[in-house]
Amino acid sequence: MPSDNSDVAQVPAGVDIGRANVARVYDYWLGGSDNFLADRDLARAITAVEPNARAFAQANRDFLGRAVRFLAAEGITQFLDIGSGIPTQGNVHEIAGQASPDARVMYVDADPVAVAHSKAILEGNAGAAVIAADLRDPAAILAHDTTRRLIDFGQPVGLLLIAVLHFIPDADDPWRMVAALRDALPPGSYLAIGHATDAHNPRGARTFEKVYNNSSSTGVNVRSREEILRFFDGFELVDPGLTYVSQWWRPDPTPDTGPFHWGELVGAGRINPRAG
Repeated sequence: MPSDNSDVAQVPAGVDIGRANVARVYDYWLGGSDNFLADRDLARAITAVEPNARAFAQANRDFLGRAVRFLAAEGITQFLDIGSGIPTQGNVHEIAGQASPDARVMYVDADPVAVAHSKAILEGNAGAAVIAADLRDPAAILAHDTTRRLIDFGQPVGLLLIAVLHFIPDADDPWRMVAALRDALPPGSYLAIGHATDAHNPRGARTFEKVYNNSSSTGVNVRSREEILRFFDGFELVDPGLTYVSQWWRPDPTPDTGPFHWGELVGAGRINPRAG
């Protein structure tokens, strides 16, 4: 484990490492190195309550990869990834680039650590960029010069909201945010969502929520299936619909029926092209 001094040496100016950060906890579970003592402590505390937490994180990452491959196979060559987190193996621009050398990816995150590391990873990459912006202000994301340079909103877009909406409380109306983004997308665009849920184990989900929120600067809001399904208003869900993370099988032929899928619901939907 890195020492406290080595932690401090890695901290961008102005970043508080005294409280855990969601992007860094996630990075720790995925085996990354961009995390600090508070993040590791919270990750271990959550794992003590939910031993499958690391497997959940990996399942979520695997879904992101499958979703990007599916959208790329459907002809999507530009992606808007909001709440993108700290870059780690299997980034969106890597997967999309394998399908199309002309793929363009706009990463968006509100966390300065995630943005700083993303900028380092993407330096010199003309087809991908990152901006510091918050999902709570979709208009600022859409109007940003870098977004406008990379994303052509006259052509279909792949909007990725993977493991980000559950960090927006009901009081901030995350459904309004998704609707504002949807209204900026042309027909043929897709939305992919991954969201923490209490659909299978309400008691366990609430325990996880309490442990996480007591230690993290970013609270998590576990939601029901019905609440998550509302995010897809205006989109037509593609098979297999809104389902548990490891059971969303596209573009592979069969679902993964492994045990580590109950904590997250995922899905993808499409805005149908207008006739004529």
